[in-house]
Amino acid sequence: MLKVWGRTSSSNVMKVLWLCEELGIAHERADAGGAFGVTREPFYLAMNPNAKVPTIEDGGGFSLWESNSICRYLANSRAPGHAIYPAAPKPRALVERWMDWQLSALGGPMTVVFFTHVRTPERDRDMAATAKARDEAEALWRMVEAQLGDSPYVCGGAMSLADIALGPYLHRWFALPISRGELPALRRWYDRLLERHAGFRTHVAVPLS
Repeated sequence: MLKVWGRTSSSNVMKVLWLCEELGIAHERADAGGAFGVTREPFYLAMNPNAKVPTIEDGGGFSLWESNSICRYLANSRAPGHAIYPAAPKPRALVERWMDWQLSALGGPMTVVFFTHVRTPERDRDMAATAKARDEAEALWRMVEAQLGDSPYVCGGAMSLADIALGPYLHRWFALPISRGELPALRRWYDRLLERHAGFRTHVAVPLS
């Protein structure tokens, strides 16, 4: 059985657990990272020298780290051809573009805002840096707003790995105690995920910690 190493409060672990729910992938999960430790233990470093979460084990001595790579692997190995990860080159490239963009652009400022308000004691918060990161994040969310238009999901009519990669940050954007500009398409997308996807409600749209 697939084993997922990682704490449930990690945005990157959330992606994997949500995808498992969407595709009906049986798995077991083991706490690792943060207060749980584990990631610096020799057995874990042998699987993941990056010492972060998540890591998966999938039998035969196979392990994999990096959440978006894990999501691609699980979609390919459990549901090849599924709309969640299109097989055709052009639709797949559009999905992967947003997955890569989450890593290269969105994750940085969103992490600054999240850590400031959730994981940093108030006396230690750098509110100037946080305000700058919030502005950067909103500018990036406006790109997603434009991409969505009237579409229900980031890459059109079907949910894809692009939605899963962005989803944990989307929840944080609406759950954090920050100012937000008017982004109606983004709000519709968030509400749609809450209404239609149990995996999003269970693993992503949870209290911030």
